[in-house]
Amino acid sequence: MASKSSGHRTEQQIRGQAGEDAALAYLLEQGLHLLARNFLCKAGEIDLIMRDHASLVFVEVRRRAKSAYGGAAASITPAKQRKLILAAQFYLLRYRMPPACRFDVVAIDGAQLHWLKDAISA
Repeated sequence: MASKSSGHRTEQQIRGQAGEDAALAYLLEQGLHLLARNFLCKAGEIDLIMRDHASLVFVEVRRRAKSAYGGAAASITPAKQRKLILAAQFYLLRYRMPPACRFDVVAIDGAQLHWLKDAISA
């Protein structure tokens, strides 16, 4: 499992990490189990990889201070969705995981956290 380097981090990276921490805590409370965090490959990055019963769940975490312009969930462009799907395919092949999976989004707008199951179609 690859992860981000721990060198000098920008304020945006620190806020992003805090958003991932909040999303992870919430998903753990919901009964999911963490398999990997910040998985990096040539295709891109996956914020959280979790197991929900028999399903593998690839989670994109998005955080916005305000919900203007559609909010956090709307910031996941079709190009970002394609990169997530490619990175997930890479993960499935590398770790020989069964293809039963879904793509969830945890959107954080200000203090509001929204868990969107099956938000991205592969």
